[in-house]
Amino acid sequence: MRSFYDSKYLKGDITGGLVAGVVALPLALAFGVQSGLGAIAGLYGAIAVGILAALFGGTNTQASGPTGPMTVVSAALVANAIDVAGSLQDAMGIILLSFLVGGALQIIFGLINIAGYIKYFPYPVISGFMSGVGLIIVILQLFPFVGLDSPKSTLKVIMDLPRLFGELNWQALVLGAMTVIIYYVFPRITKAVPSALVALITVSIFAFFIQWNVPIIGEIPSGFPSLQLEGLFSVDSSAYFLVLEYGMVLAVLGSIDSLLTSVIADNMTKTNHNSNRELIGQGIGNMAAALIGGIPGAGATKGTVVNINNGGRTKLSGALHGAFLLAVLLGLSSLAAYIPLAVLAGILIPIGFKIVDKKGLKHLRTVPRADAIVLLIVLFWTTFGSLIQAVGIGVTLAALLFMKRSSDIGEEGMQVGTLAGFDGEKPWDDEGDFFKRHKDHVYIKHLYGPLFFGFTSHFKEEVKKITEDIKVLIIRMDRVPYMDQSGLYALEDAILELSQKDIKVVLTGLQEQPQDLLTSIDIIPDLVPEQQLFGHIKDSFPWVTETLRS
Repeated sequence: MRSFYDSKYLKGDITGGLVAGVVALPLALAFGVQSGLGAIAGLYGAIAVGILAALFGGTNTQASGPTGPMTVVSAALVANAIDVAGSLQDAMGIILLSFLVGGALQIIFGLINIAGYIKYFPYPVISGFMSGVGLIIVILQLFPFVGLDSPKSTLKVIMDLPRLFGELNWQALVLGAMTVIIYYVFPRITKAVPSALVALITVSIFAFFIQWNVPIIGEIPSGFPSLQLEGLFSVDSSAYFLVLEYGMVLAVLGSIDSLLTSVIADNMTKTNHNSNRELIGQGIGNMAAALIGGIPGAGATKGTVVNINNGGRTKLSGALHGAFLLAVLLGLSSLAAYIPLAVLAGILIPIGFKIVDKKGLKHLRTVPRADAIVLLIVLFWTTFGSLIQAVGIGVTLAALLFMKRSSDIGEEGMQVGTLAGFDGEKPWDDEGDFFKRHKDHVYIKHLYGPLFFGFTSHFKEEVKKITEDIKVLIIRMDRVPYMDQSGLYALEDAILELSQKDIKVVLTGLQEQPQDLLTSIDIIPDLVPEQQLFGHIKDSFPWVTETLRS
């Protein structure tokens, strides 16, 4: 039995899974409403993806379910499918088939090792897309927040803003405001109970007893979900392109979302996930969700972090998180019918703002102009245009601008190479004797050419190889003429990770552009003090030697 499951993890898995389920409950209901398919679709998706992605995935502590980015894409699909079919009922075949195709593509991605390529998405593209998704969530919840039906697109919301102020339901506005206040204030009292759940229950009970006239979720089916096969395989051929288009976007976005969360889980538990297996598990979960009428999901960062912090360590914890939601469906779904939509909007608006990448936006004036332009284009195109086109345009622009920059560097006589590895890496002539004397406690990292989005993943992997026996890492920047936003944040993350191991980082040979960039966001001097910067590696040897003695 022990080879199958170690019982020492049982208590932590139960606690972590149940707490993660409590955190996921209000989000599942809210994301279901946001998708346009109703709260029950969010709950069905959270159950299917939560249980099956945990059991078949490659990250032991992952808690999966509907997420903001996946819900925004699902909502766009629902709106487009209704335009094609004429009504939600007639569009369900297109919608669920798209969800099913998305899950199937994720399984294919896992089987053909597509995870090895997803990590090369440039940071500005991911940042702009996520920030756009966050803004979409906020904008589309403005009308429900004041008790009104919302237009289906952000542009229509902006154009219809006069109605927001002329027809608002002040009672709904009060409930929404109460929800937001509790969401932000309650964690200052205690973090033992999720503030979103406290806000959901408290304000809903208040609204029920005071009998205010506000829109509510309405009747939610109880009992086990049934298969939704009717119409699934009778979609008109004219809608196939729409199905494939949104299926691909859901697959790619769900894969990126899940793998980013898997990396966070690895950092917290000091383990390594299986990327390909994770995509297969997510695909199985999303296909199952489609078959029972649920919205697709991905690895949920908040649920995963909560699971780990409360003791979750194995796949059982993630599965229990989904099982808890199933128990809620079977026993408490009738009560959820009375939840005001303004309360769900009050939960979603703070979540939308959290999804916005404040770090990337904060550094727009300091990162390379090309990165800033790409981020802004992707952000606005995502928010007010097509999510699908936004990612494609962003990746294309990032690649073109990088090729232009690389061409310019080549013309200036600079070498554009690859990152050197630690394994088997021989010291350069000007560091050989020093390295031989201190190789047990010092690593010397050689970088060649621009530190950009194509190399950052490899760079992070090499940093993870550094053990705590190493006291100093010298990073030679002599041959790094240029650093983009992805490279900047990769270096920052590496320095932070090493500092947690009490490993000092020394930078030598910094050229003008990288040094200006590192200084502009305070990596120099906050993370790497001035005394750890040297013009040439030989200048660093006395300081390193003294540090090793102390």
